[in-house]
Amino acid sequence: QVHIVESGGGLVQPGESLRLSCVASGFTFSIYTMSWYRQAPGKEREFVASISSTGGSTNYADSVKGRFTISRDNAKNTAYLQMNSLKPEDTAVYYCKASHTWFNYWGQGTQVTVSS
Repeated sequence: QVHIVESGGGLVQPGESLRLSCVASGFTFSIYTMSWYRQAPGKEREFVASISSTGGSTNYADSVKGRFTISRDNAKNTAYLQMNSLKPEDTAVYYCKASHTWFNYWGQGTQVTVSS
């Protein structure tokens, strides 16, 4: 059975940092592309960042380039999103997604709130 669990969200002030984790089980993690998406209240879910199965290739939304870093540890079946210099507009539920060919698995999300 597939499980994807995000953690690490919380309430922080503008300029602070958070590190999200995404722990996966039930599938061969090392062959899946891992991505982070986010959804703010009243808005559609949007792409944040992705990392290839080996970690050799990453992509970022323009809005987070230079501030967020995606990484993975295939030995731990875990993907990470390091978020620095957080802004109020980064407030959203952050979701982890695993994808390989036609298979897509989502986690339940973790709330990130950036507010003074």
